[in-house]
Amino acid sequence: MSHRPIITLTTDFGINDHFVGAMKGVILGIAPEAEIIDITHAVQAFDVLDGALAISQAYSYFPNGTVHVVVVDPGVGSERRPILAASDGYYFVAPDNGVLSLVYAREERVHVRHITADHYFRQPVSQTFHARDVFAPVAAYLAKLVDSHKFGEEVDDYVKFAAPKPKTAGENRMRGVVLKVDRFGNLITNITPADIPALFAEKPSFKIVIGNREITQIRSAYAEGAQGEVFGILGSMGYLEIAANRGAAAQITGAGKGSEVSVLLGEAAAAGKGA
Repeated sequence: MSHRPIITLTTDFGINDHFVGAMKGVILGIAPEAEIIDITHAVQAFDVLDGALAISQAYSYFPNGTVHVVVVDPGVGSERRPILAASDGYYFVAPDNGVLSLVYAREERVHVRHITADHYFRQPVSQTFHARDVFAPVAAYLAKLVDSHKFGEEVDDYVKFAAPKPKTAGENRMRGVVLKVDRFGNLITNITPADIPALFAEKPSFKIVIGNREITQIRSAYAEGAQGEVFGILGSMGYLEIAANRGAAAQITGAGKGSEVSVLLGEAAAAGKGA
């Protein structure tokens, strides 16, 4: 672990309420030397997949030993378990609801423990605020180098899911979905270069159909597009994005999270709309 321990926070709490501040206060009360980094508190409310995307895109840029707290917890107070996951380089403290699924998929080895050692919790434990009373103190004690084995027994039945995968829909046709819309209105799909190598490498005849638009351009930078033009681009998350230069592609296309996106290549693109 680095000289000054790092704890990150990823939640759907927003910034209008006291929730994030209370978590930080608990952490600093236990580990005053900790540096607390906000990854985001703008995960879509109750959206476990959105939380999984957020942490999976950020966690690996931190120094080894970082403790990541991830709280998107619509099941707080229910029978869902609090868990501690340890990879070769990082710790994750979260509810056992699948919010770490994309981390599990990226890491070669992960050991998951059911957190049961309640003497590490803030007492009394609120049934509605485990982020403050369970996850924050556990993260703080981890930052103080308490051994992860002391928090509970290892489990192998933790909740995990696979992100939606694009599907072939006939010859030279693929159907995907919009995973999220970022703050610039870019539509991040679940389609990667591995799914359609030709789309990014060979620049074939193609058509991307989404919302009310048919897109026939792939750009390598947002600024390459004409102002207001909608185009495809390989974004920093590693997915095909539908974007517009200085505009919100979501607004222009009328599409949003969960919208279908179809990619047609060659003769399929020339044949007509849809897949």
